[in-house]
Amino acid sequence: MDQKTIEKLSEKILQLKNERKAVILAHFYQPPEVQDVADFIGDSLALSQRAANTDAEVIVFCGVHFMAESASILSPDKIVVLPDKNAGCPMADMIDVAQLRQKKQEIPEATVVCYVNTTASVKAECDIACTSANAVNVVASLPQEQPVLFVPDKNLGHYIISETGRDMVLWEGCCNIHDLLPIEDIRKAKEKHPEALLMVHPECRPEVVAEADKVASTAGMINFACESEADEFIVATEKGILHPLKKRCPDKHFYMASERLVCTDMKKITLDKVYQALLTLEPRVKVPMEIRERALGCLERMLEIV
Repeated sequence: MDQKTIEKLSEKILQLKNERKAVILAHFYQPPEVQDVADFIGDSLALSQRAANTDAEVIVFCGVHFMAESASILSPDKIVVLPDKNAGCPMADMIDVAQLRQKKQEIPEATVVCYVNTTASVKAECDIACTSANAVNVVASLPQEQPVLFVPDKNLGHYIISETGRDMVLWEGCCNIHDLLPIEDIRKAKEKHPEALLMVHPECRPEVVAEADKVASTAGMINFACESEADEFIVATEKGILHPLKKRCPDKHFYMASERLVCTDMKKITLDKVYQALLTLEPRVKVPMEIRERALGCLERMLEIV
């Protein structure tokens, strides 16, 4: 899509958004042109907070399915639209309710902490959720003597353990993008850009995290880059983050740790699909009441901890 087409379609989206009394929320991993029409761009924690507090009648969620579900849980009176119903999360699919219930029977005394990258039905089985931005603080807030089951991201779990010293039972799940980043790619990037600081998402493997100058959520990476005196950064997360990094820090240089860091599910949302979603108010995401009521406390407890 050429720039002129993007500009015309963006104008139509903004006009229709006002007519629909809608708010457009977009994750940092979204395509640049989608980020540019959003009212708010953020990581999972910030987007959840916005979804919980918006006074809009319609939420157009430019992200993946579990994010739209969270918006529906937090704002049940709103129309929540996901521009592509097939924008999913392989990590969220690595755990289901039956599997989780079986594990809970094995360790019934455990507090179950779920990464926000889970389905609404899984959240309904958990005690508290977390994002990469507040995961360490969430686990640190739990009584020290309380056993913890952390699902589904083992890499984020390992990072939490390294930061808190807390022993946890970890689910064998992972992000199919971050987990595929090998230490060899990190070392090659550091050899190529020896003056650059390495920013790593905690969904990466422990040996990759260990090489980082900064381990952070997407929002945390952006804040770090803006506040740092350094001019060069190697980025170890999904490449969509380059757009806000370059907008916020136009005089700094950012290099991807690997070209394989592309989430095809996030990239399923296009500008045309955003327009169609506003036009038709479809596809809608609505969490059933019986699941929502049980999952709500899990998310609300997460939002209490920054």
